[in-house]
Formats: sequence, C-alpha cells, structure tokens
Amino acid sequence: MNQRHHLPPGGGPAARSGHRPAAGFAARTVGGLTGRAITVAAGRAAEPGGLRFTERQLYYETCRVLSPGSAFLRGRIAGTPAPVLRLPAFTRALDERGRESVPGLLPPPVAPPARPSRPERSEGAERSEGAERSEGAERSEGAEPDLYDYGLPRLLLCQSRSIAGMLLANHIHLEAACPVLAADDALPLDPRVIAALERAGGATVHVLHDASPAGVALPARVRATLGPLSGVRVVSLGLVPRHVASLRLPTGRGPRPGPAGLGALPAALRPRETDWLAGGRFAEVAAVPPARLLRTVLRLTRGPRPPRDSLWSGLRGLRGTGFMTWPAA
Repeated sequence: MNQRHHLPPGGGPAARSGHRPAAGFAARTVGGLTGRAITVAAGRAAEPGGLRFTERQLYYETCRVLSPGSAFLRGRIAGTPAPVLRLPAFTRALDERGRESVPGLLPPPVAPPARPSRPERSEGAERSEGAERSEGAERSEGAEPDLYDYGLPRLLLCQSRSIAGMLLANHIHLEAACPVLAADDALPLDPRVIAALERAGGATVHVLHDASPAGVALPARVRATLGPLSGVRVVSLGLVPRHVASLRLPTGRGPRPGPAGLGALPAALRPRETDWLAGGRFAEVAAVPPARLLRTVLRLTRGPRPPRDSLWSGLRGLRGTGFMTWPAA
C-alpha cells in the first residue's frame, strides 16, 4: 500500500522524549475519525435502496470519505492514487465499532465444501451404462432432476468470492437472469453446466476480475477449462489497468510477477498496461463503488435493452398482428 502513511523509524520527537500519552491521544483521535468516516461510508455504500456490501468495499468507501477530492477528480483526471487510509487502521476501527453494528455489511464468505472425488477405476475395468446412470442419480440427489436439462444463455464468474456473494445478496442473478459463481469454487465447471451452456446456443461466460496479473489472466484460464465448445464465448468484464486509471481507483503494490505470470497476460493489453502490471501494481473490483458495480454488471450481462415501443408504434404494429387487426376501411 502507500508507505507515506507509516511513522518514521524513531517514532517522532514525542516518542523519543517518552511522552507516550500523546501517542495514545493521537491514536484515539485517528481511530475516532476513522470510526465516524466508517459510519458515513456505510450510508453511502448502501445507497440507493439499502444495498449490501463487503468489508473491503466499505474500506474503499471509507477512503473516499476521507479524501473528498477524489469524487471530483474521478472521470476528469486519470490516475491511480494510493489509499489515504491503511487497511490495518481501518480494520482496528471496524473491530472497535463492531461489524454487527454496521447496517448492510455482509459477513465474510464461507468456502463451500470440497467436491467429492470420483473413485478410481481399477486397471482394465470398464464402467457400464447402468453404473453411469446411478452415479448421475447420486449427483442429482437433493436437487431438481431437470435442473440441467435447459439451456444456459449466460453465466457470471467472479474472481473474488466476496464479490460473488455481494452480487447474489443484491439479487443481480435474478435481475440479469444469470447465475453468479466464484471462480475458485466453480472451476473446473461441472460437465452439466458446460452442457447447458452449449445447449443454449451462443451462450456467454462473463468473467469479473481484478486488475492484477492473476485476474487479467483469468478469462484465458476459463477458456482453457471449457475446451472447444461450439458457440460459447468467454468475455472479460474487467477490470484492466485502463479502467483503473479512468475511474481513479485506489491501487496497491504487491510482488512483481515472474516470467510465467507475465507470459499469461493477454496480448490485447496496451504496453503501458503490461508495464503497470509487471511492476506489481493491482486494483480490486471492490474499489468500484457498490452501486456503480451493480449497474455495470447488470448492463453488461443483460446486454443492450430492446427499444421501447411508443403508443403510435404499437398501434401501427396492430395492423399486422392477424387477430383484432386494424380495420381496413
């Protein structure tokens, strides 16, 4: 993160003189200011209509509250600023306040149970058709038997399990008619899901990922797991570094990717974006304001809306409907 927020090695003149109460007063002041900023940030993150949000989204919203100028510069001046608040300071203030007292804050996600592994076949053994049917019945036990018999026109995979839970908590899967899954939990995709995608004809797998070497390479990883499916597209919803700069999202810096990580970056990236990622820079989807993230995901997954018919266009259309048509005379 931003090293400018660290104290100097000596701790400052107050620490050298032994005035520890002054340091405690400063810590309490910063903690109180952060606590009030969290309250304001929680109200903003829930707008409009009482949205649910993750702890990391609340952190970035608190950073925006503490830097009012970022809202003015967003969309006008491109850049990737450092967070104005260190994550440990935010976590301490949130612990002191109590997570349960923040309305709209989602609990940490829980990893689903591991998938049962298939029993290994003995050498030379062949599985009969009846065994295949019984295995399929066991996998479908407790679920609707015809759940995978339909086509699946679109699917959304999220790199972050927390973001996937946030989208589900805000009912994006219902509004977009699109299942939302976490990539770590869903990959490799269930063969029945793959068959449903192929059955739909022209299905799209949307991938929502961070602007990081691992995130930018996730769509290619999804394509590799799908294999040669006819008519199934894999589309990246972002983030990529150019999105981060245009939205002025806070960024961090981690370890530089190795040769394998750089080789997995897509060729469509601009040279400046590749250099940005090669330097260890990253930005999270959680840094996007919650309301904006929901609107963007909904718009991109549903596709363009059909043109709305007016009264006159509807009346003209009645002339060719066949039943109760417009009178000829």
